[in-house]
Amino acid sequence: MAQGKPGSILWPLALIVIGAGWLLHRLDVLPSVSWIIILGLITAGVSVLLLEGLNKSSIVLGPMLIAGGVTTFAQQYLQLARNVQVPLLLILCGLLMLLARSHKIPPAGIKPWQRSQRELLAERDAAQQQVRDVSPRE
Repeated sequence: MAQGKPGSILWPLALIVIGAGWLLHRLDVLPSVSWIIILGLITAGVSVLLLEGLNKSSIVLGPMLIAGGVTTFAQQYLQLARNVQVPLLLILCGLLMLLARSHKIPPAGIKPWQRSQRELLAERDAAQQQVRDVSPRE
């Protein structure tokens, strides 16, 4: 059997998890809630934290997405009233925004769409030069 790339295991595992979740839902083992929305929000929040690390932007966005998923589950399964869910999320957002003002939290990095065309071209040229320097010469 040929060895694949380490990332090649992601899709088979995702299919197994989705299939198992679907089966458990159809067998009424899992509660009947909007799992796609809930897991999508939680996954997006975790992804923001993993991809960006902790900075002044992600410290608010990541936990807010996660809390949105958790409170949506609570609303659908535990009958948490929307007039309780929204104020809870607003309070959390305010607390996270205050936390983001801390000097201990680093500023967010520049996003690719915020950089100028000149910076992007210079970065591309530097990467190409680095590849040329490393590749064997004949």
